[in-house]
Amino acid sequence: MQPVPLAPVIPAPATAPQKTARIVLSGMADDRDLLRTAAELTRDLQRPDPWIYWPDCFGSAAVGYAAVAGAIMAHSPWLALGCGVIAVLALYRATLFIHEITHLNHALLPGFRLMWNLLIGVPTMLPSFMYEGIHTQHHTRTKYGTAEDPEYLALALMKPWSLPLFFFVSVLMPVGLILRFGVLGPVSIVIAPLRRVVIERLSGLQMNPDYRRRPPEGAFARQWFWEELGASLVAVTIIATAVTGLLPLHALMVYMLIISGVALLNQARTLVAHRWENEGDPLTVTAQFLDSTNVPHGLLPQLWAPVGLRFHALHHLLPSLPYHALATAHARIVAATGSDSTYARANYPTLRGLLARLIASTMTREMAN
Repeated sequence: MQPVPLAPVIPAPATAPQKTARIVLSGMADDRDLLRTAAELTRDLQRPDPWIYWPDCFGSAAVGYAAVAGAIMAHSPWLALGCGVIAVLALYRATLFIHEITHLNHALLPGFRLMWNLLIGVPTMLPSFMYEGIHTQHHTRTKYGTAEDPEYLALALMKPWSLPLFFFVSVLMPVGLILRFGVLGPVSIVIAPLRRVVIERLSGLQMNPDYRRRPPEGAFARQWFWEELGASLVAVTIIATAVTGLLPLHALMVYMLIISGVALLNQARTLVAHRWENEGDPLTVTAQFLDSTNVPHGLLPQLWAPVGLRFHALHHLLPSLPYHALATAHARIVAATGSDSTYARANYPTLRGLLARLIASTMTREMAN
């Protein structure tokens, strides 16, 4: 299959590595052959498999919680470190099922969202309402990469110092969640202006500082209420037991370090999930795809981008495809389209290479200014 003509690639200046070459996204036509081929090859892969979802998600959570306990009780610093690493990786995997929840047809996996919130979302103060209603806007053709996209910043076009700031701010996530659900959320119930701020700015896993979330309505508002109540009870309990000494400071610090580790790992993945080169224009599906990345090969991508997120570009092409079907879908599309196709242009070998490309892009931008 031959791709339709796309907008040209702009080469980087001679002083910068060629890997910083930008793709002109605005005005790019859709590769209809690719879209049709991808849809036809994956029609039989659309149904989520409960025999994969349930044990994968909740098995990961069980391992993660056990490792947290091991890290807290360990007498050896090396044992504590080992348990901490296992806890970060396992809880990271379990937590990332929040992404699947936003795309699931819940009638095909009944009870999964409820159990995820009870066992993972509420205890970690990351209930699913923090992502539901947010993430789907990131997939909207008219909003992706624009000022209305809650999950997009043109990081490749920003100042070099913005990358370490974006990365390390995630260290503060556990403190932010405790403040959000343990202090600001409960207080905002009786202070209307604060409640508006909490809903608009502090109730979503969003990157865009200019994005403002709308208040929930209908059944989603009821879901939001119970999830927020549960997370607030967890946060208030943490604060109360820490202040009274019932929760040892050591245990609290270990827990917060592990949650910070999860946040840092997710932030590293986020940095390379896209090329972050859109300057605010609405994009076609093909342009969104090429602004996203696949890192399909090797063991490490399965650790830092689990639950199918190493196929992030493919996910933007087929957002309803279950995570466990993405590897099969990728293999089929590669076999059908070849190494010189539009699809191949979104595949990258390593996290390190993508980070280097992003850093080089910001440096090139800085030199040009």
